Amino acid sequence: MSQNPQPVPNLLSLHNSETRRKEIFVPRVEGQIGLYVCGMTVYDYCHIGHARVMVSFDYMVRFLRAQGWQVKYVRNITDIDDKIIARANENNETIHSLTSRFIDAMNEDADRLGCARPDLSPLATEYIDEMQGMIGTLINKKHAYAVDGGDVYYAVNSFPKYGRLSGRVQEDLQAGARVDIDGDKENSSDFVLWKLAKPNEPAWQSPWGTGRPGWHIECSAMSTCNLGNHFDIHGGGGDLLFPHHENEIAQSEAATGETYVNTWLHVGFVNVDGEKMSKSLGNFFTIRDVMQQFAPEVIRYFIVGSHYRSPLNFSDSALKDAKQALSRFYQTLKAVSELHVTNVILNDHNQVMAENLKSRFNVAMNDDFNTPEALAALFELTREINRVLRLEAVDERAQAIGLAACLQELGAILGLLHSNPVDFLQGEADAGQGMTADQIVAHIEARQNAKAARDFALADQIRKNLLEAGVVLEDSKNGTTWRRAE
Repeated sequence: MSQNPQPVPNLLSLHNSETRRKEIFVPRVEGQIGLYVCGMTVYDYCHIGHARVMVSFDYMVRFLRAQGWQVKYVRNITDIDDKIIARANENNETIHSLTSRFIDAMNEDADRLGCARPDLSPLATEYIDEMQGMIGTLINKKHAYAVDGGDVYYAVNSFPKYGRLSGRVQEDLQAGARVDIDGDKENSSDFVLWKLAKPNEPAWQSPWGTGRPGWHIECSAMSTCNLGNHFDIHGGGGDLLFPHHENEIAQSEAATGETYVNTWLHVGFVNVDGEKMSKSLGNFFTIRDVMQQFAPEVIRYFIVGSHYRSPLNFSDSALKDAKQALSRFYQTLKAVSELHVTNVILNDHNQVMAENLKSRFNVAMNDDFNTPEALAALFELTREINRVLRLEAVDERAQAIGLAACLQELGAILGLLHSNPVDFLQGEADAGQGMTADQIVAHIEARQNAKAARDFALADQIRKNLLEAGVVLEDSKNGTTWRRAE
């Protein structure tokens, strides 16, 4: 964290999943935030649901830092798990080879989506000693028990507050169990902390025998080791609320005797054409699948455009809408870049306009990261820029440059509007279809030659053909430019 915290000017209100209401955020240490996010289990390429979690917490951290908060952002990586072991065996490769490859792929995908790296990305296999230490503490405090053979279970009945995050009652969990109680378990809802190693599985020595940790204990150890026993915010996908995060609370608080987390944030589910994304339904899309059809910034805008807690419906039409909206911003920025004026000082009217819209943006983001309302402020600013660009006086039009700087400043907080406008508007056509840039330039040259020969019918036909191919020509006194149709 920075050693020189800046003042945090606005109250931050967050929807706490545990209390199910918005609360004014109060940090444990003034001006500082400890944030832990459950990351990926690295046995395959990240899917669009992972993208939503990565992008959502990225813009949250960007905004908080822009507001002056010192944020320590920790996002773990699970690199030992049943699925990892199974996939490595299927591929006839080592677990390290598999996880290293997919960690690299995850980072590549996140980088392309414009996500800054977390401050820390702890690996589960780096914290085995800490996990064993926490398990030993839980056994000593009678919150866990070892059974013959080497497994260790958490005793859910020993923690009266179990269920407070999810709202599930212990009696209901037991009555609703659809499987017989494992012969080793004392209770059907007890969960494993340490599991006996099977033949040819990776394993570590422990006081209870050779084995490996259960999934839930990983995050309790990694979060408390990096942020302390009690920290500010814990986040993750909505699918983790129960049982993973519920179990984290039980383990951590039983072991430390302290409150584990002040505020829980959960990102909503991603549906595909109205149905839950699932490999079994054939509607499962990796980030890489989608980036073959849409620019990474379009995908990011699609995610930013919905409130992080709301369900997000993934479809080609929704992504095309996102591309169209983003293109409007870039068309405005392109027009501003063609003014070729520098050192513009905003006049009083435009200065007030910019400050009011910055305030609207900040108020929206401080209200539980209300990105749709924040984007509305950006669109209002864009409309004002376009109005200024239509003014007759050159010095008045030049005011658009200062307003555009404000637009890009706010866009950067959301991880948007960082591309060169021409590059974005002339990007490759979706799904690799349509003309290449070289082909388009060749058609423009042919059109210019036709106009020079006064064959205006041919020039018009070339323009029409390009439009039908999804290319819009824009003529000006400086020549002809082009962009992809929205």
